[in-house]
Amino acid sequence: MIELHGGAVEIKNGVPVPANKIPGREGTMAYKILRAHSIRREKGQLHIKFDSLISHDITYVGIIQTAKASGLTEFPLPYVMTNCHNSLCAVGGTINEDDHVFGLSAAVKYGGCFVPANMAVIHQYAREMMSGCGKMILGSDSHTRYGAIGTMGIGEGGPEIVKQLLKNTYDIADPEVILVWLTGSPKRGVGPHDVAIALCKEVYKNGFVKNRVLEFAGPGVASLPMDYRIGIDVMTTETACLSSIWETDGAVKEYLTIHGRPDDYKRLSPDEGACYDGMITIDLSSVEPMAALPFHPSEAVTLRELMANPGDILREVEIRTEKQFGGKAKLSFTDKVKNGRLTVDQGIIAGCAGGMYDNIAEAAAILKNRGTGNGYFSLSVYPPSVPVNLELIQSGIQQSLLESGALFKPCFCGPCFGAGDVPANNALSIRHTTRNFPNREGSKPADGQLSGVILMDARSIAATAANGGVLTSAADVDYDQPVQHERSFDRTVYDRRVYFGFGKAKKDEPLRLGPNITEWPNIPALGKDLLLNVASVLLDPVTTTDELIPSGETSSYRSNPLKLATFALSRRDPGYVGRAKAVQELEKQREEGILPDGLKPVFAALGLKQDDLADIQIGSAIYSNKPGDGSAREQAASCQRVLGGCANICLEFATKRYRSNCVNWGILPFTVESGLGVSVGDFIYVPDVRSKVENGDEAFAAKLVGGEKKRDITLYLKNTTAEERELLLTGCLMNHYAAQNRE
Repeated sequence: MIELHGGAVEIKNGVPVPANKIPGREGTMAYKILRAHSIRREKGQLHIKFDSLISHDITYVGIIQTAKASGLTEFPLPYVMTNCHNSLCAVGGTINEDDHVFGLSAAVKYGGCFVPANMAVIHQYAREMMSGCGKMILGSDSHTRYGAIGTMGIGEGGPEIVKQLLKNTYDIADPEVILVWLTGSPKRGVGPHDVAIALCKEVYKNGFVKNRVLEFAGPGVASLPMDYRIGIDVMTTETACLSSIWETDGAVKEYLTIHGRPDDYKRLSPDEGACYDGMITIDLSSVEPMAALPFHPSEAVTLRELMANPGDILREVEIRTEKQFGGKAKLSFTDKVKNGRLTVDQGIIAGCAGGMYDNIAEAAAILKNRGTGNGYFSLSVYPPSVPVNLELIQSGIQQSLLESGALFKPCFCGPCFGAGDVPANNALSIRHTTRNFPNREGSKPADGQLSGVILMDARSIAATAANGGVLTSAADVDYDQPVQHERSFDRTVYDRRVYFGFGKAKKDEPLRLGPNITEWPNIPALGKDLLLNVASVLLDPVTTTDELIPSGETSSYRSNPLKLATFALSRRDPGYVGRAKAVQELEKQREEGILPDGLKPVFAALGLKQDDLADIQIGSAIYSNKPGDGSAREQAASCQRVLGGCANICLEFATKRYRSNCVNWGILPFTVESGLGVSVGDFIYVPDVRSKVENGDEAFAAKLVGGEKKRDITLYLKNTTAEERELLLTGCLMNHYAAQNRE
């Protein structure tokens, strides 16, 4: 089905063959686009300026506040603000509409584009209105992937958007490129999520594509309609790759023509002799309906296996869950198996992955003249944009699904991160969405509240709905394929409602600030020496950004850094905030020249004296194995910084984007070669940290003390650029730009 090839590969006579040379990537589609957007040639490095930017309403307020504090006067390139995350009316005492009013006022003041709430989810708007062959788009959302339309999309934390708004560059080392060679065509009942989940299963845990670019080509591409390609492409984020790009053909040309941009089409394909760092081959005809079990898209089995043996497979999920959460939260999914059949509680087809026209049309065809039942099972459909919803209405697809008992919801990303259709405790939801992390769907494991999500394709979700919630594969259902509808796109709704302000900045207009929108607090520069207190130890194989700062109800506070910070690690380590604040209090006393009683034994163990106090900055740190999988949102790092966090210490970072978020917020991204055996409350002293960062040192001699422990350790700060070191020295990106403006 899927095979991985680790050696170099090159294109010869239009097909990939093993290469005996170090890859020369210049003939790849990826490098032709990357080089065209890099403003200067530098060996091993890219300095990219994007064609446009896009954010949604749990990121753009902080981005604009940061850019404003750094000297922003006008958006220098198209910046689109969508409103598809904080689209609820009021949550937790805040009014989300305050953020939307702020966003529109920022679009007016700085010359941006503003898409009102429930008109489009962020990535669908980008596909419909911003994509083009050979373009690059930077988004403050990890699923910024538009490769199927010939556009390289990269999802990063908000500070990278700020850099572009301040006319600076996105700086990365030359990425490796992996060829994804497609052959065959999918079988009936197999959808894009099945292909994507199968791919995640093969490449996520072994890191085969981590921080690399995926380049899709081969004869199988032509067998896939555009919505199918898009559905696979958006899920490449879950492989931990950097970006993606696909070869383009007549289907892409037709797509761009339908969307009113025929001139944005150009043929993209690998050059003869193009070289790759590895290859993945996918025989589309061999892919089966898949299921990604809780709690990651890579925890995949075939639907056939799950249906044949649900008890044993779900028992393994239960055991893994109890181990992962230390008994605080449990699942009892085996109770849902009756007479060998698994019954689920909920079905969701939504967002940038599931809510595509073709997926919904196929679901309607499967449910035609069938009902979803009147029991516990429910089915909800979230289209990705109003133009797509209009197509669904005009073709009768929406009516057909409503008649079956499905419910249509607004264009909203909520089901993907725990703010819409949150499952009941111990419920099992099947979803064509992007993620199924444990802290993502509204669950609070620390409070004993936990549900599970199995990712599946819309086709098998519809088949399950037609069977009253009994798990069913679309491959086993006899249904007529949807009547081919001539696709259309009516942008009138955007023309009438979206604010298009690029190039029309009204600099004298005020920003409209609601009571929950606040400025960033003062962030200190890096001290001469550093004394870190370990405020949390996370020994899970991977720590997601949803665990570092939960999604869902916390979204309402993302415009208020201090309030949001109180939720940091709340679902994973509820004691973290209190411990971090206690360390922050130690730093306040130090700044006043006071050596706190609690630090006197630590100073004695380290051979330090009162006179050393002025040079020693005190901050908290998080120790983990592999932090930062998942979302691009910067708050996973900024919340730690607001609480006085100064470092992350880990074996490796799960993603580049989370490491970049740490650097941009002045959090030292230390790694270690093996586990340190640290405990919460231990101290780590890093002398001369400032001079070592200035000098570009990679190894930092340090001392670990705590309880009976006292030993020398080495922390590493590897592959850090001169600009990254400057950000760490000044304390954060915002300080760096403010200093530049003063100069």
